[in-house]
Amino acid sequence: MLLKAAFRWIKGIPAAVTRAREDIEAVRRNDPAARTAAEIVLLYPGVHALWMHRVANDLWGQGAVFSARVVSHVNRFVTGIEIHPGATIGRRVFIDHGMGIVIGETATVGDDCLLYKGVVLGGVSLNRTKRHPQLGEGVVVGSNACILGAIEIGSGARIGSGSVVVRAVPQGATVVGVPARIIVPAHHRFDAALDHANLPDPVMDVVRMLIHQNDKLRARIGHLEEKLGVIHEEEAPSQIPAFDGEELPDVHGG
Repeated sequence: MLLKAAFRWIKGIPAAVTRAREDIEAVRRNDPAARTAAEIVLLYPGVHALWMHRVANDLWGQGAVFSARVVSHVNRFVTGIEIHPGATIGRRVFIDHGMGIVIGETATVGDDCLLYKGVVLGGVSLNRTKRHPQLGEGVVVGSNACILGAIEIGSGARIGSGSVVVRAVPQGATVVGVPARIIVPAHHRFDAALDHANLPDPVMDVVRMLIHQNDKLRARIGHLEEKLGVIHEEEAPSQIPAFDGEELPDVHGG
């Protein structure tokens, strides 16, 4: 048995090396601060978390559940990133500043996804079924966003920072807010990475529109009142009797 396991491990080395190279290239592509391969290999916790998860996931697949959880726990202690060993992580995934990330047991993260700090892929059910989010390929999830439940996040979708997603997101859509709402097509202008500084807020857009319309209506009403000689309430003499100095009686709650 031990010899068989050793042979299987040796046989898997070329594939592991290939995936490690892909991970390094993913960091180079998504993080302009990355300068050398040595820096990425030694100093990027997101890369370490992915490599340790692959060991844990392999043990999990072999039925060595306790050993898998031990590796996952060490991974969390070392990197600050908690990935359940049962979670499925695709290729070229980049975890940027991953402290606080939580990925549940039945979650799936597709190829070329980008996850920022504090992302949670959580479950909302206690049943032992698929209860965590399923991310397609090339999904970008902003800092501190929570995606909850067994919902599908379409390939190329963008999840704004701090959003709470509880419903499925169509392919290529961008969502923001609590709960997250799909941004209208006019705002679909984001490319490879999430433009955190310029994410629109559809709720605030509506509020601003209402304020603008209210200001226009008040100006028109003021113009009409001026023509009609109407006196505004604040300009009319007060009808409230003057306070004569008498103290009001104490009022108790019964």
